Order: sequence, then structure tokens, then C-alpha cells
Amino acid sequence: MNKTRNRVRPRTAYSRAGVRWHRGWLSHNRRFVMSLLLCAAAGLTVVQLTPSPAASASVIGAARDLPVGTTLTAADLLAVNVPAELAVAGITEPSEAIGKQLAAPLSTHQILWPGLLLGPGLLAGAPPGSTAVPLRMADPTAVQLLSPGHLVTIIRAGEDATGATTPPEVLARSVPVLWTSESGGGDAWLATADADGLIVVAATPNQNDMLAGASIRGKLFFVMDPPR
Repeated sequence: MNKTRNRVRPRTAYSRAGVRWHRGWLSHNRRFVMSLLLCAAAGLTVVQLTPSPAASASVIGAARDLPVGTTLTAADLLAVNVPAELAVAGITEPSEAIGKQLAAPLSTHQILWPGLLLGPGLLAGAPPGSTAVPLRMADPTAVQLLSPGHLVTIIRAGEDATGATTPPEVLARSVPVLWTSESGGGDAWLATADADGLIVVAATPNQNDMLAGASIRGKLFFVMDPPR
């Protein structure tokens, strides 16, 4: 029993001495410890509040200003880094665009997406023989009412040799809208003043003959048709 007590007492004495030493050290260095704790808290706050770098992606854009109808070549295209959310619908490989025509004008560094190209992507599901025809409406603000898929009747109001307005002429009935400057050009990366009032419609061969170049022969307007 005496041996056991002798073994326990020194340990208890050392333990109490250690506690007294730590308490004394903390008492004398309280400001230093508080400073460390405050620095650690500030560091954690900065880490939590610092935003993570925004994800970006590389897409294909215009290397220069490109007018409607341009047949794209490699020289017309370049890689553009944009926020990832803007790249979702963009074209990522030059091969997807080279050799195809633009359905709307592009400004330098504007990103390219399939809906801006004439071809199968724009005419998917259209009747065989359909063509994509760009038309510029006389009232650009009215285009805000349209979305791809709407059916419209295209009307031309012209002038005779004396400058008098001629009766309105229906050029095409119930043509589906494929693209509008509002739906495809409202984004900061796609917007361009040259696209104001522009729409692209799917026309049959007969309608195409009436619509091609119609905007230079008079002012074009549209009437929204009811769904089929």
C-alpha cells in the first residue's frame, strides 16, 4: 500500500503543478492568445467571403464583323473565353461552323451558336425543300412579340413610281419563325444594332421566290397567325 501511495502522489503533484503553470502562462500572455484567436477568426472569415474564381469556357466567336449571309471560313473564327453559363449553347469547334452561312450579322468577338447558322440546325424539322430566309421588319419593336416557332403572315407595303403607297401585298402565309433578333440577339455577347428588326423564317420554294429581297422592294410587316 505504501509503495502505491508513493507512486500516485508524485503524479498528482506534477499534474497540479502543470495546471498551475498553464494558468499562469495564460494569465501573463492573455493578450497574445486573444490576438492569435482574433487573427484566426479573421482568416476564416476572409476565406469564407472570398468568391471562388468564375468558371470559364472556350467557344467559337467572330474574328471580325461579319454580315448576314457570310459563308464562314477558318479566318472568320477565333476562340473566345466566356463565363461557363454563356457557353452552354455556343459552338466549341470551328469545324461545326466552317462552310455554313450566317443567318444574322455578327460583331467582332461575338459568340457563335447553331441558331445563327443557315442549314440543318436552323431548319431541323422543316418540310423538305424549305429554306431559311432572313427578313428585316419595318417596325423593329414589333419583333419583341415573336419567338421561334410562331407562325406569321408576311405583308409588304410598297410605293409606286409617284411615291404613293400601294395596297398591302401578302407575300407568304403561316411561315414559321426560326430566329429573331430579340430571342437570339438580346444577350450581351450576341447583341448588335445591325440585327434590329431581323427575323428568319422557314419558306417553301414558292414562298422563297416572293420573300427573297422583299425588304428592298418595300416595307415588310407581319401578322401573327393562330397555332395550327
